[in-house]
Amino acid sequence: MSLLRRWRDIGLATRIVGMSLALLLLVQIAGFTVVRGGIAENARGQIAHELEVGERVWRRVLEQNAERLRQGASVLAADFGFRSAVASDDDETIRSALDNHGSRIGARITALLDPALQLRATSEDMGGMALEERLRAVTERLAANDAASEIALVGGTPYQFVMVPMRAPLLIGWVLMAFPIDQALADDMYRLLSLHLVVTSRSAGEVGVVVSTLPEAVSREIARDGTGVLEVGDDELLARRISLHRGEGEVDTVLLRSISEVTAPYRELQLTLAGITAFGVLLFAFGSTLTARRVTQPLRQLIAFTERVTRGDYSSPARLARDSDDEVGRLGRSFEHMRESIARQQHEIRRMAYWDRLTGLPNREQFREALADGIKSGAPFSVLMLNLDRFKHVNDVLGYAFGDALLCAVAERLSERADAEHDRIARIGGDQFALLLAGADATAAAAKAADIAQAFAAPLALSGQTVDISAGIGIACWPEDGDGPDLLLNRAEIAMHAAKARAAGALRYEARLDSSSAQTLSLLTDLRHAMERDELRLYLQPKIDVANGAVVAAEALVRWQHPQRGLVPPMEFIPFAEQTGFIRHITLWMLEQAARQWGALQAPDAPLRIAVNLSTRDLLDIEFPERIAALCARHAAPTGGFCLEITESAIMDDPQRAEATLNRLSALGFKLSIDDFGTGYSSLAYLKRLPVN
Repeated sequence: MSLLRRWRDIGLATRIVGMSLALLLLVQIAGFTVVRGGIAENARGQIAHELEVGERVWRRVLEQNAERLRQGASVLAADFGFRSAVASDDDETIRSALDNHGSRIGARITALLDPALQLRATSEDMGGMALEERLRAVTERLAANDAASEIALVGGTPYQFVMVPMRAPLLIGWVLMAFPIDQALADDMYRLLSLHLVVTSRSAGEVGVVVSTLPEAVSREIARDGTGVLEVGDDELLARRISLHRGEGEVDTVLLRSISEVTAPYRELQLTLAGITAFGVLLFAFGSTLTARRVTQPLRQLIAFTERVTRGDYSSPARLARDSDDEVGRLGRSFEHMRESIARQQHEIRRMAYWDRLTGLPNREQFREALADGIKSGAPFSVLMLNLDRFKHVNDVLGYAFGDALLCAVAERLSERADAEHDRIARIGGDQFALLLAGADATAAAAKAADIAQAFAAPLALSGQTVDISAGIGIACWPEDGDGPDLLLNRAEIAMHAAKARAAGALRYEARLDSSSAQTLSLLTDLRHAMERDELRLYLQPKIDVANGAVVAAEALVRWQHPQRGLVPPMEFIPFAEQTGFIRHITLWMLEQAARQWGALQAPDAPLRIAVNLSTRDLLDIEFPERIAALCARHAAPTGGFCLEITESAIMDDPQRAEATLNRLSALGFKLSIDDFGTGYSSLAYLKRLPVN
């Protein structure tokens, strides 16, 4: 750990030089190791190949000797005088002929055998050897195997034997000749291939060295284990054993090649490379030092520059003492460009973080900080949250560019109604705006909301298009409606959504409006249980013909008889049911109950039609028409006996889908009517397209 700490404390230039030299030495050492291993491996492969070639050459030499012996024996067997001597049984003439022919071709043993392979005569050299039994065994093997030659031990010396028949014209005998494998043959092999050769014999468990090109002590060691890699003194020899004869008296040849002799030229080359490497390391160290200083000097200047940037100083440019076109110079210019870019980006980030790019108003984050500052001051204030009605429809019909222009016009109109000194206006997102009314209580906030609603009463003229706009406004007051910025914004938004749903213009936050408040946490479960426990009640409100006082129709109304809360007003659970989507179940329940009672309510002379209100979610359900048609069929109630009432706002949330649903309902026979026509963006032309009655 202390060495690592000391290394970190060393300057960058020193570390660059040290690391470069260490890497260079590591690469060189690795290279030397690989080269050394490669040389040794290559040398062994080369020697193994040379030994393989040497084996083929050695066997070829023995074959050539055998061929020479066969030719000599054939000449002797074909000699007329020799055959005459054999026919006359002149032993002296036979022995002289054998001796003369054997001497001419270098055969040490020359013998004549009768057709039954019995020895008749031998050359003079065989005079005192008494090896008739040994020769008989060799001749029997040659005759039995029909071999061209045979190697065998005779008197501890390996001989290469050949035997040819003598005919006149019938077989009258055999001529046997043997050539000793001697030192001259081994020396020829060494001069020819630079391979050492050791011929060994094994008889009766005794191992002997017959011929060798190596010292006697080394030869005896090789004779005992002459294969693989052998260590002889400081040298290593790669050996290959060749079996020449197996049986009574084994004869082997061991070919050897010195690994050191093969690798000697490479070692000299390695020493030369080591010297070159040492010189290269010195030269590399000098160059690395100059390069490190050239790099670290501008880096120190850039470090000082980055420290200024860290402190937030973007005014001081990044200047290098050495301004060039190389990488360091380009690095310095890149830092300068970075400083300029960061300065611009910081300015843009600050603007984007706190200002809306479209309207130029403060954004949600800046408005939230303003709320936090207002809470810290301790003075009461109110928050207005405003959301435009049918803004999505404006975008769909008139395009997004027109929608952006409309948002800017709304921002301008709000700015005209705000107190520039005390009030704060912000665009929270999309088509939502917020106002902070400093020092305003609930009454003042309601008055300001009414003033804003009045301001929106005048249509907006943009790009030759006149647009009527309205908005839902939610009010939240501090400290009554929330103790933090986020809670105030959340509750103002809840009141805003409630105002839009009720088309009430402006509403102040109340706990019952909050679908996530403690009062409504269990409301969805209670509604489900209410349907299961039959707590909902269907009321039919009559419609009277004022001319004669007769009941001509009825409107279906739902009430909830809660076992603990008593009779729950519709406004406390219907908006919640619409928010959660449970309103679809309530609608189907009402139609089910109305269809069940429809038959009992009919008079023969005055049929009664029942009106049922539909919600937006009912119109967006593509299976709704078939579902209620099946319901009517189940209770034998005609579809024409029902009038389905739809608010204009429900139609305009998705006009195309709503129109398709209404067409399907009309085709099934249901009567249709529209409530609150004129409160949205629809027109008489659009009304004519709808199948309403």
